[in-house]
Amino acid sequence: MPFASLLAASGAAPSIAVNFLSLLYVLVSAYVYISLIHQISARTSNPVGTDAPARIFGLPEAILAAVLILFLLLNIGASISRPSNDFSAPNLLGNFLLMIFVVLAIVTFLQLRRFDLASLGGFSGISFTRTLSTGAILLFFAYPLILWSDIITQRLFRSGSSKQNIVEFFSGSRTIDQRIMIIVFAAAVAPVIEEFLFRFFLYNVIKRYFGRLLGVILSALLFAAAHAHFPSFVPLFVLGSCFAIAYEWSGSILVAMTMHSLFNSVTLTALAFPEIFSP
Repeated sequence: MPFASLLAASGAAPSIAVNFLSLLYVLVSAYVYISLIHQISARTSNPVGTDAPARIFGLPEAILAAVLILFLLLNIGASISRPSNDFSAPNLLGNFLLMIFVVLAIVTFLQLRRFDLASLGGFSGISFTRTLSTGAILLFFAYPLILWSDIITQRLFRSGSSKQNIVEFFSGSRTIDQRIMIIVFAAAVAPVIEEFLFRFFLYNVIKRYFGRLLGVILSALLFAAAHAHFPSFVPLFVLGSCFAIAYEWSGSILVAMTMHSLFNSVTLTALAFPEIFSP
């Protein structure tokens, strides 16, 4: 066999092995999330022994959710009409403060309505170690679904870079202050705010009136649309769906918050050390 052919043959085997392992990773990930959905359905059809919250969201919460959705849609429309190069540190800080105000307003409203937020959010009864391990495992199996949805979207629609504005801003930032602000926002603030709004509140309200399936779909659609970045819409929809399934399966919003925080942290780490993650 000629030397060139021998080299080609030796390089083909690792390539086939990598492709096989990648395909296996995707199939196992799909199986894991299908299994979670099946377990949720089985638990719903046979609720004996489950600890259901004493109260569920009602008409006042539905009205508040409708107002929040309208606010999000108006904000999405304004973001789309605004050029991406307008994205800056003051805009990021302004969005921080606005979303924190919205969360505090909803929390105050629910407390005035005498809801047990700890019970509804599953804050008690789950340890830090279990929260972190469950979130990490479920994110590990969510990654292939997210990445393949991104690849398929890019090939079908050729929609450009799937990097969101904040990711581009982080890549282009030249000062340590800006990077620290983005890291704190992405790894700590955004996961708490977004999971509270989209999974804890909107998902539970939609689920109350339209069922779990529409709850997952609509909350994930709103989550993806709220980022106002069309190229990343489908991967964000898949990501939001995984968060909702994880929350419903685990019964704790802390698991979804952990997944969200880890996902953002890994993304920023990949940007900070491209020589490690580029292969």
